[in-house]
Amino acid sequence: MLQIPMWKRIVIWGLCALGLLMAMPNAFYPRVERHNDAVKTIEAGAEATPELQADRAGWPNWLPSDIVNLGLDLRGGAHLLAQVQVSDVYADRLNGFWPELRDALRAERATVGTIRRQPAPEDELRVRISQPENIDAAAQIARDLSRPIVSLTGAGSSDITVTSEGADMVVRLSDAEKQATDDRTIRQSLEIIRRRVDEVGTREPTIQRQGEDRILIQVPGIGSAEELKSLIGTTAKLTFHPVVGRTTDASADPGLRNLLLPSMDEPGTYYMVEEDAVVTGEELTDAQPAFDQNGRPAVNFRFNPSGARKFGDYTAENIGSPFAIVLDNEVISAPVIQSHIPGGSGIITGNFTVEGSTELAVLLRAGALPAEMTFLEERTIGPELGQDSIDAGRIACIVAFAAVLAFMFLSYGFFGLIANVALIINVGLIFGLLSVIGATLTLPGIAGIVLTIGMAVDANVLVFERIREELKTAKGPARAIELGYERALSAILDANITTLITAVILFVMGSGPVRGFAITLGLGIITSVFTAIYVTRLIIVTWFERRRPRTIEV
Repeated sequence: MLQIPMWKRIVIWGLCALGLLMAMPNAFYPRVERHNDAVKTIEAGAEATPELQADRAGWPNWLPSDIVNLGLDLRGGAHLLAQVQVSDVYADRLNGFWPELRDALRAERATVGTIRRQPAPEDELRVRISQPENIDAAAQIARDLSRPIVSLTGAGSSDITVTSEGADMVVRLSDAEKQATDDRTIRQSLEIIRRRVDEVGTREPTIQRQGEDRILIQVPGIGSAEELKSLIGTTAKLTFHPVVGRTTDASADPGLRNLLLPSMDEPGTYYMVEEDAVVTGEELTDAQPAFDQNGRPAVNFRFNPSGARKFGDYTAENIGSPFAIVLDNEVISAPVIQSHIPGGSGIITGNFTVEGSTELAVLLRAGALPAEMTFLEERTIGPELGQDSIDAGRIACIVAFAAVLAFMFLSYGFFGLIANVALIINVGLIFGLLSVIGATLTLPGIAGIVLTIGMAVDANVLVFERIREELKTAKGPARAIELGYERALSAILDANITTLITAVILFVMGSGPVRGFAITLGLGIITSVFTAIYVTRLIIVTWFERRRPRTIEV
């Protein structure tokens, strides 16, 4: 019999009402967006100005406020594809290993003699000993300092390989350690970029790993690719070095294990500093924009306990000596240590602007990038182009909607109107689900919605055609409707499950816009099956119970 239990009716209409309620904020997009931004700003601790309060009051708090995020191609913004120079980290690893190896060899001086580090490529550490007949013993000392690799692919391997060439001992990172280091470097770069982008309050950025050593960065709403590059492309590696000397000769020899670095504020001035840093930015716990005693923009910083101890010990032992603050291989300033600084905090002064000091504080808080990045691709998408895409997508949706509505009405009459009502509910449910899951709508996503509009009535076409066939066998209208839904169900499910599998594959294998298309297509399939099987059937049954027609025309 053509009956639907009351509880099913309540569940079906309840789901429709809930989906449309969740989709409703998208109909008031600018107002809800300003409300969300104001709430986020006030909750972050900003002063609740009258403008923010007005924006917050522009949308009732008791209504849903989740909206579909607009992607880069719709809102405008910057797109970068960066390649991380993972090999840069190899040299840092070996330089960090050198003091430990030096101390271990010095402890066995009676066996290996004196030691001296030799010039070598960046990916190897070469040490010469004065007693080459004991080179094997020296190599064994180095091997004893090796550590096991903590990764699935490198299980059972050590982090270094040690070989000997005459009186030289050569230490390199093992292949397994290089692979693990590459993976750590990319993951660390991803996290630091994400923190830097989040610090400036951008909306829904896309930051993804691409392949082995590339990172895709898409930030909607930012002015240009250059602005984004200045934010994330700066290494922001902060170190503190003892100063050996000062010169104006750019070709001066700084000496063994020393560096010649230019001054940021004094053109033509160079500082010779020791290569090994006393303390690095990795031990910073905080950095805030501030002003120095002369009212000029500066940056306050504070070290963690380990960094504070190193900083305090050095300043206590070197009162009266200059101390270089180096950012990305440029000396910001080289103040003379006036007294012991035990608290682990200080101030960086220089020719900063207010914006410059704020940006430097952001970079220092987010941490230094572990390796340099090379930008392979960059694009700036203006907001006007994004608005054009939105307008074109809206027109495409309206045209597709109108064409499908007209076709269904002309083909199936009253039943076509019912299918059209279900189609409208279907589009509302898609936007409701996109809002709930916080999806980002891109231009391919709009294409997915337009495609869904066309495909959504497929199931109704199958049902209505089946009802026509059943009516030809002289069955009553109630029985024909019931058999129409029952016998079309398997074909509807088969067709939509195969398409859903395709959407899942696109989502898993694809990235960026392809995923956006897969999400809208997949959600559209689920909602269209729901509206075609349950919503249209419920409407038809309700109509049939009220009218009790003896014949129907489909």
